[in-house]
Amino acid sequence: MKKLNNLLLKNSTFPILVALLCSAIFAGGHMFVKYGFGFFNEIAQAEMVRQGIQTGDFAAPVGFAAGFIIARVLEGPLVGILDIGGSLMTGVGTGFVSLFLASGLGFVVDNFLLSLLAGVGIGLVIGIIIIAVKKAMPSGMAASGTNIMMGAGNATGRYLGPLIILSAAKYSIPAGIGAIIGAAIFFKMKKEIVGGVIIGAMIFAVLFPVTVGG
Repeated sequence: MKKLNNLLLKNSTFPILVALLCSAIFAGGHMFVKYGFGFFNEIAQAEMVRQGIQTGDFAAPVGFAAGFIIARVLEGPLVGILDIGGSLMTGVGTGFVSLFLASGLGFVVDNFLLSLLAGVGIGLVIGIIIIAVKKAMPSGMAASGTNIMMGAGNATGRYLGPLIILSAAKYSIPAGIGAIIGAAIFFKMKKEIVGGVIIGAMIFAVLFPVTVGG
């Protein structure tokens, strides 16, 4: 276990971890563009991307996400925390996916394998930049390590449980039932119900998939 911890805390491992995260997040963008679900971000940002797909104007999601990813990439080595929500889910899931669509590279987003590879490439670059900035910081300014965390600054997410239940039920009855069961379990455990809602909806959606077609 100690060897694993040492491996995960190495600077050389950090870009790989970020690459894996970005690969999944970019693939989530692929799922949203192709099938209308699977987006790893807030509902408002999903709607911005949806509007961009309908109108062809991706200025809003690209501009919105650009500020987040620049700020978070600089923040990571300074405070020692890379917030997945503000940097990767917003910057990559919203910004880069929209940028590819706006730049005529929509085939990368449309293809699942290419979306995974694009996410890996983007994540490696982000991870390398963060480590480079960290090393360039004057002594005493940079944090001793750069960790990855989820949900920094997104405390409002705890109130979205009921809304996500409605969204799951709108997708399919099994997903809605799973969301309710997950919420009940997390409530009983005295945890934020939003986590149980998402996990329950995902499990039941996989176990009882909706058949599309006539």
